[in-house]
Amino acid sequence: MTVTVNPLPTPSITGDNIICNGESTTLTAAGGSTYVWSNGATTATNTVNPSATTTYSVTTTDVNGCQGSTSMTVTVNPLPTPSITGDNVICNGESTTLIAAGGSTYVWSNGATTVTNTVNPSATTTYSVTTTDVNGCQGSTSMTVTVNPLPTPSITGDNVICNGESTTLTAAGGSTYVWSNGATTATNTVNPSVTTTYSVTTTDVNGCQGSTSITVTVNPQPTPSITGDNVICNGESTTLIAAGGSTYVWSNGTTTATNTVNPSATTTYSVTTTDANGCQGSTSITVTVNPLPRPSITGIM
Repeated sequence: MTVTVNPLPTPSITGDNIICNGESTTLTAAGGSTYVWSNGATTATNTVNPSATTTYSVTTTDVNGCQGSTSMTVTVNPLPTPSITGDNVICNGESTTLIAAGGSTYVWSNGATTVTNTVNPSATTTYSVTTTDVNGCQGSTSMTVTVNPLPTPSITGDNVICNGESTTLTAAGGSTYVWSNGATTATNTVNPSVTTTYSVTTTDVNGCQGSTSITVTVNPQPTPSITGDNVICNGESTTLIAAGGSTYVWSNGTTTATNTVNPSATTTYSVTTTDANGCQGSTSITVTVNPLPRPSITGIM
């Protein structure tokens, strides 16, 4: 009798045997008629998604009923765990540089493809980055950049003054203040001799800064004058006339531009005038009173 010895089948497995965590791969067996995999699959193809490196074996049976086995190890590479560093709280108008790490190449949500990503959002924005490592595995992370609004300071106070006066300017809308004239308090008392603009920069609790300014208009003081006869004889009167303002107050109580006086002795009269801007100026005049002559008569009576 002739005993026929059939050779064992020599099955093979093809497919991607290196994957990233979370991926799947399809293993395909060949070299037999039926297949039984170590994970229970009974088809030539076996789609697997292991969470760790795993060896899969397959036993194939050929038409002669002979069996052969082989195996393949599927290596599972971990996903990269990228990180982002950088200032994630800024003031409106500022920029910040975000720096990614943990991979080989990077793609940001705003299209940047470098490790560093300088952004200047006008509103709070979340930036994500996807990194690919040397194994081709990808991981993602994100960072929210908070954009704080700039403070909007205000200045109150009398911004129209007369030369020689002072005014107190008061700033609001922040935590600390720096004025253009060097003052570092909310209130700033100034006495400019000419029209001057004062600016203030305020910093709020977030470190954000805002500025505003006010112009203090300095109106000149009026320069009144007095005309009239300032040398009279005792018993006479003289009319003094003031000019150079809108309203007048004399030292003798008169409140008109003209002031008729009849002093019995040499007297100084002053007048204070107020102009249309509310500014005041003063001047004076001395009225000299000469005594009357005392005639005498001589002769034989």
